[in-house]
Amino acid sequence: MIEERKNVNMNTNIIQNLVLENRKKLNVSGVNDVLSFDDQVVMVDTELGLLTVKGENIRINKLSLDTAEVIIDGDISSLSYSQNKQEKSSGTSLLGKIFK
Repeated sequence: MIEERKNVNMNTNIIQNLVLENRKKLNVSGVNDVLSFDDQVVMVDTELGLLTVKGENIRINKLSLDTAEVIIDGDISSLSYSQNKQEKSSGTSLLGKIFK
């Protein structure tokens, strides 16, 4: 039974969708949490890493952690991901390489 749980947790078939409509409305699935937000930047923790949304007059229209999705409205100018969690923990940072 424990082996089965490990296999479920190690599943790497993560599906995440980003749908941007006319640079005004962004639908994101696979959301774990919204870490911070203001009218210019929203930082979202997702299954595939930290997603940063930048723009003007940005607001969170809908947040549902039950369905793991968020809808962001505003004048969206940039979407960017940071390293995913697996890459961060693997010690591939500059300091990790220096002190190896």
